[in-house]
Amino acid sequence: MIEAPGETIVDARGMRCPWPVLRLARAMKGAEAVILLTDDPAAPAEIDALARSSDWDLIEISGGFSVRRSAA
Repeated sequence: MIEAPGETIVDARGMRCPWPVLRLARAMKGAEAVILLTDDPAAPAEIDALARSSDWDLIEISGGFSVRRSAA
C-alpha cells in the first residue's frame, strides 16, 4: 500500500481474486479513498459487489478502480 495525499494506492496486480477485493476492503477501513490497481479479469465483478454492499462510490479507471466513501 502507498499513501498519497487524500487517498491510498493498493497495487494488487498479479493477484487473483479474492486477494484484490480483500486488499481493498482492508485499505478502506482506514481511508476515505483508495486507488486499486488490478489485472485480474474476475476482479471487476467482485469489486463492484463489495462497493455496492458497502455503499462506496466506484469508478473504473485505466488499470484499476477509484473507490470512495459515498458522500450521502
